[in-house]
Amino acid sequence: MEIKSKKLLILYATQTGNALDAAERIAREAERRACLVVIRSTDEYDASFLPEEDAVIFVVSTTGQGDTPDSMKVFWRFLLQRNLGSHWLEGVHYAVFGLGDSGYQKYNFVAKKLDKRLSDLGATAVVERGLGDDQHPSGYEAALDPWMSALWSRLYEIKPNFFPEGPNFLVPNVELIDRPKFQVTYHNIDKMDSQLSSATDFEYLEMQIGRAYSMYAGKVSHEKCKPDAFLQMIKNFPLTRVSHEKDVRHLEFEFVTQVVQYEIGGVLEVLPSQNPAAVDSFMHRCNLDPESFITIHPRELENHHLDNNVNTLEVPIKLRTFVELTMDVASASPRRYFFEVMSFFATAEHEKERLQYFASPEGRDDLYQYNQKERRTVLEVLEDFPSVQMPFEWLVQLVPPLKKRAFSISSSPLAHPDQVHLTVDVVSWTTPFKRKRRGLCSTWLASLSPEQRIYIPVWFHKGLLPPPPPSLPLILVGPGTGCAPFRGFVEERAAQSLSCSIAPVILFFGCRNEENDFLYRDFWLSHSQNDGVLSEAKGGGFYAAFSRDQPQKVYVQHKMQEQSQRIWNLLREGAAIYVAGSSTKMPSDVMLAFEEIMSKESEAPRESAARWLRSLEKAGKYHVEAWS
Repeated sequence: MEIKSKKLLILYATQTGNALDAAERIAREAERRACLVVIRSTDEYDASFLPEEDAVIFVVSTTGQGDTPDSMKVFWRFLLQRNLGSHWLEGVHYAVFGLGDSGYQKYNFVAKKLDKRLSDLGATAVVERGLGDDQHPSGYEAALDPWMSALWSRLYEIKPNFFPEGPNFLVPNVELIDRPKFQVTYHNIDKMDSQLSSATDFEYLEMQIGRAYSMYAGKVSHEKCKPDAFLQMIKNFPLTRVSHEKDVRHLEFEFVTQVVQYEIGGVLEVLPSQNPAAVDSFMHRCNLDPESFITIHPRELENHHLDNNVNTLEVPIKLRTFVELTMDVASASPRRYFFEVMSFFATAEHEKERLQYFASPEGRDDLYQYNQKERRTVLEVLEDFPSVQMPFEWLVQLVPPLKKRAFSISSSPLAHPDQVHLTVDVVSWTTPFKRKRRGLCSTWLASLSPEQRIYIPVWFHKGLLPPPPPSLPLILVGPGTGCAPFRGFVEERAAQSLSCSIAPVILFFGCRNEENDFLYRDFWLSHSQNDGVLSEAKGGGFYAAFSRDQPQKVYVQHKMQEQSQRIWNLLREGAAIYVAGSSTKMPSDVMLAFEEIMSKESEAPRESAARWLRSLEKAGKYHVEAWS
């Protein structure tokens, strides 16, 4: 009889790093119970070995509109093979924890379909799947804590060999605190290497980003280290009135490096620049030498995930440069584990007690009020607990990574061959304690001027709105900054109309006031006149809803109802629907409006209209890109 591994396998699929955080938390809790753990990303594990596992914990996020993370796509395709059969995973026990956002229609869709597929293949669930929700005040951890408690209890009943010391044994935290995941090596370097000294400015920045990212590879495994291109800003002007509460900007950039052939509907990721004063304060607070040269490697610990692609011959990088490019010290809030580790390095007793309370299940709600709700930064937390001196190895592991910010591209390469345009809402808000907060990347971009000639590192990705052929009729719904990608769509159709015939396009736009936040007003109106793409002469149309300009609120779905017949006629001609904007209520409200229109115009029951909409989705003719 085959003896299966007594190591608990944890497989994670992450897009932004949150699922990795959760997987590492589960791994730590398992190790505290003397359970041997192997943790892997789904793109680093051969799915054909699943039948040989004793038990597997899956931690998976849902991206976009119910999509699997990039790192899970190959793994998921393997599981969908028809030849695997309903007994393929017989004898394998599993548990699934999902990370999602209930503001989206397909909330935690990946976790739900993975759970069903594993069951269909014969695997046995240890506990009911757990579903973490970004919308919850405490984030996904609100669901993770009780789910883990049930997991350990049930897993011990089924597989006691995982816990050789029994279900109630806990390794003292002080033993685990000596084992950060990363090892930092300091180097004596008198002068810069010749490769850097001969580089141009953007080549130098590209090499520095490549070095920093290669050392930080454990954070998000599928990252491309080097940017796809560098851009420089050539225009920056407001789209909203200066007195308006919102500040939305139109930004234009040109390529400094080789032009990337992007598509309309695509996404541009930007690596923001951190405030130099904040980085200086972090260095000073943590007693770090910004001029020292370092290399960073994952520690070779048996129970921790190792990235086999990590280059052990990295060229050293300045400590300050590494922090600037990879560690979000003055924007993101730290995770709960940050407070737990801080408690071990606190020398003041009252600080130690408060940190231990914050890290406990009982203190979770108070930690939420102090940390997440106030959006306290790493630097602010460290300054609130002055007796704490954390080793840099722990800071590398626990400070949230500096994430690239994604923006919908609002230009067409046919209209602007060497440029990329963005529509950026400058994020700002006030916390419950009346502290002003600003989004890191949007504020930085809005502050730039063309005269500065700043090099901006960017990465291009396909978005959730695939480019339509010119012969396909389009129904576009884009309230607020949701109109951004459709500016590119209209530009593209206008360029295509010079060389071929184009199908009709109708666009529904919405904002609060015609005078204050009618984004791209002149652009839309010019294309809706004089045989433009959105003109009635071309079978098109442009319809704007101004929600606050009259006593009764008017939204895009009301304008859609007014054009019920036109929408129905276009759908009968095979039109595709594209929806973009806020993920709160808008996508579901718009879908309900389409249901009502289809039901009314076809004189069919609502259920039939809903089925038709689902068939449009499956046929690739109903696309949604939403953001929170």
